[in-house]
Amino acid sequence: MSACEPLGAPRKAAILISSTRAALGIYEDASAPVIADWLQEQNFDVIPAIVVPDGPSVGAALQGLLLAHPRVIITSGGTGLTPDDTTPEETEPLLDRLVPGIMEALRATGREKTPLAALSRGHAGIAGDTFIVNLPGSPSGVMDGLTVLTPILEHICDQLEGRHAHH
Repeated sequence: MSACEPLGAPRKAAILISSTRAALGIYEDASAPVIADWLQEQNFDVIPAIVVPDGPSVGAALQGLLLAHPRVIITSGGTGLTPDDTTPEETEPLLDRLVPGIMEALRATGREKTPLAALSRGHAGIAGDTFIVNLPGSPSGVMDGLTVLTPILEHICDQLEGRHAHH
């Protein structure tokens, strides 16, 4: 694309934060602003972030967001090993196709900084024509995930929109 070409119409994206403590107002979530800024840099219109408690409310919120037909939904939180970390279990039934390589890359990138990255159980996949990815709850884990997504998100969206050019 030349510098004179206008950017295409922004795609729509949504952010879902899974955090019981943030949902109860015990602390302010720090991941949603990082994700929102990054999505705007990627030319997305961002639906205001939704913060829900860990557990079944994650699945309900995801189903609601899918009704708005965003091209991308990024979740943060609920991917660990505590009993209420069920974001992967709430996400997987909504996915038509898994894209496991994205999570493999995310965990590998995170392991360069902390061995705890191997504990992230998130999923990445396609629900209809929406790409969903579960990122960890920590801002550093989110930034690692966005680093992985930066060079591939546009290609993912192009493919979901029926554009098959390979870069």
